[in-house]
Amino acid sequence: MNIIKEFDYKDYKEDGSIGIRPSVRAIIIRGNKLALVYSEKYDYYIFAGGGIDQDETNEDALVREVHEELGLEVVRESIREYGLIVRKEQGKYDDCFIQENYFYICNVTDNILYQKLDTYEEDERYTLRWVTAEEAKKVNCLHDHSQQENGLYCNRLMERENWLIDRLVSEGLLQPL
Repeated sequence: MNIIKEFDYKDYKEDGSIGIRPSVRAIIIRGNKLALVYSEKYDYYIFAGGGIDQDETNEDALVREVHEELGLEVVRESIREYGLIVRKEQGKYDDCFIQENYFYICNVTDNILYQKLDTYEEDERYTLRWVTAEEAKKVNCLHDHSQQENGLYCNRLMERENWLIDRLVSEGLLQPL
C-alpha cells in the first residue's frame, strides 16, 4: 500500500528502541456522510479502526474493528486499499513509536450490530455517527485536547483525521467544506 502521508514529530531518540504498531482504519462513505466514531467524553470524531491481531489479515481486522467500534457490518467484497499514513513519535514503551495506519474504503450493510468496545472505548462512550466532512472537522477543531489525559496523542490524532478528511474532499469523495 502506498504511503500517502507521514507525520514525523522527531521527538524520539533516533538510535533507541523502536516499536511498530500496524493498524487498519475504515473510510465508510454513504451519500455525503462519513460513518465515524464519536467520543462523547472528549467530543471528537475518528475513523473506526485499530490494531491488527497476530495471524489476522488486514481485511479481517477491518471487519472486526468496524463491528466492534461502530456496530456495523462491512461488505467484504467492497474493501479496497486507500493509503497508508505513518506516524513516528516518542513512544510510551519504546524510544520511537511508529504507527502504520492502513486505510481502506469500504461499504457497510444496513444491519446494525452490537458494539464490542474495549474498556477505554466504553469510558470515552464511543458511538456511531454519520456526519459530513464539515461537521466532523468543526468538532475536531473546537478543542485543544492537550489538557486531557493523552492530550498530545489526541491532538496528533485530530491532525491525522482532519488531514484525511481534507484529502477526501479534495479528491471529490466528499462535498467541499
